Amino acid sequence: MTLTVYPAIDLKGGRVVRLRRGEMDQATVYNDDPGAQAALFAQAGFRWLHVVDLDGAFAGRPANAEAVRDILAATSLPVQLGGGVRDMATLEAWLDAGVARVILGSAAAKNPDFAREACRKHPGCVAIGIDARDGRVATEGWAETGEMTALDLALRFEDAGAAAVIHTDIDRDGMLGGVNVEATAALAARLTTPVIASGGVASAADLAAVRAAGNIEGVIVGRALYDGRLTPAEALRA
Repeated sequence: MTLTVYPAIDLKGGRVVRLRRGEMDQATVYNDDPGAQAALFAQAGFRWLHVVDLDGAFAGRPANAEAVRDILAATSLPVQLGGGVRDMATLEAWLDAGVARVILGSAAAKNPDFAREACRKHPGCVAIGIDARDGRVATEGWAETGEMTALDLALRFEDAGAAAVIHTDIDRDGMLGGVNVEATAALAARLTTPVIASGGVASAADLAAVRAAGNIEGVIVGRALYDGRLTPAEALRA
């Protein structure tokens, strides 16, 4: 399986940031110009961009729309976007704006009928974001953790036509402690839907470990790129 590396652009207050374990008060600002950051990733040779409206995830509605539009205008790379999408009108507005793939996270956990309808109505254009803490699904910008397991949620969408399942280990996100390859590969082994790993990439060795699993379609990389621990060239060689 070819491994796709998705550089992450997380948006807070119109700026590019990275969080630690999803804590909004643990944000490091990396760029005041999201469009410029997108252009840098495109120039480096990446094939996709992973964009998250962090404020929107907490608010339940888009909160960094201008920054997202700047990203879309700055590059022709396909963008997968998550954060604050809770209804069909919002989802379709983003698709109409040029977003290639919309991620449903909290909406998938709390309103699975809507998420399944979205997948079926827009095949290949909707991903299911499953953010887990100790294997349990977290929602509302990771502020709430329930009893549902990541696998239970993923299985609800096996026959819905989702483009991918994005599995994030919250405790590793932004911590540079390595990807939870075991949990992500175990999830992928139970699904036919492609699975993307997220959280914890610190080096090229982490990407090699994800690739070695053999059943993970992609991996999202954030802080390691911004801190220079991983160069774009090293990431793309994966």
